[in-house]
Amino acid sequence: MILLNPGPVNLSPGVRGALAGPDLCHREAEFSALQDAIRTGLLEVYGLPPEQWAAVLIAGSGTCAVEAMLTSLVPQDGTLVVIENGVYGERMTRMASVHGIACRRVPHAWGATVELDVVKQVLEDGAGVTHVAVVHHETTTGRLNELARLGALCRAHGAQLLVDGVSSFAAEALEFDEWNIAACAGTANKCLHGAPGVSFVNARRDALFSPKVSARTLYLDLANACREQDRQSTAFTQPVHVMHALAKALEEFRNEGGWRSRHAQYARLARTVRTGLQKLGVEALMPSEESSVVLNAYRVPDTIGYDALHDGLKERGFVIYAGQGQYRDNLFRISTMGAITSADIERLLTAFGELLQPAGGLSR
Repeated sequence: MILLNPGPVNLSPGVRGALAGPDLCHREAEFSALQDAIRTGLLEVYGLPPEQWAAVLIAGSGTCAVEAMLTSLVPQDGTLVVIENGVYGERMTRMASVHGIACRRVPHAWGATVELDVVKQVLEDGAGVTHVAVVHHETTTGRLNELARLGALCRAHGAQLLVDGVSSFAAEALEFDEWNIAACAGTANKCLHGAPGVSFVNARRDALFSPKVSARTLYLDLANACREQDRQSTAFTQPVHVMHALAKALEEFRNEGGWRSRHAQYARLARTVRTGLQKLGVEALMPSEESSVVLNAYRVPDTIGYDALHDGLKERGFVIYAGQGQYRDNLFRISTMGAITSADIERLLTAFGELLQPAGGLSR
């Protein structure tokens, strides 16, 4: 089954095999060496110096890492500005509310470009704003939010940028220092092609250990987790076999040429999908230059409903992803992450052709 949903992804044979790695006690030296190698590898993805940055591992999904980032880095007396233009921006607002973090929303229509003038007004009007949170790749629609100017705006107003990079880390450009990024949350089972079960936050050490911040949670306390991992321990039990898989995934990632190579690979596959579907009369939601290479959203054709399209493709060996919320019935999404080949995509387009242009036609 070829998974075209935005994670979990199809695993390479090497990564799948690594899941059968040796049983390790998480308090022993063998696990410490594994954890150290992963943390080093996560910083190397974007060339972050370990003296200034830390990769902090957490057992959980990407959402776990985002929640840990927000609750660990925003001071008790700080204010968080959350930019919303999809489900995952709105989820960060919900996290802030649950944890009692002072928060100001900057809502947009789903899929809209971030309005920097509006963000600027909020920053100028909001006394005590310390952090701005944004989703880099908003998989609700495939929108890739532009961070360079947003980061400069945050720097000009003394605010730190917190990035949900769950669906962009390791495949899209991230200029941590230039864009004023204080922390970026990611996960193993998306663009890194690891298995689900472990996530991480790459954070500036001075932000992580600032005397102005204190823990709001026990399990999600990034500073405590980092201190333990720095001394080659771990605050809580880690998913050992998932970590074996992540170590192998990082090795393959490096051998294949890093994030630029992965970006190019995804872009090639995404172009093939977009061109092939266009020939079948399927319209993309937004132009390719505004979308991430990781995922593109498409309008469900009038000739078939989403459920029939999904089920027909699944019978042929492919899983696509429905739209969310208001888009549930009229959008579908295709991601090109994971161990997917050009031959897989050609077979996918053949399957679409069989469903959308069958003999005698097919009605909704």
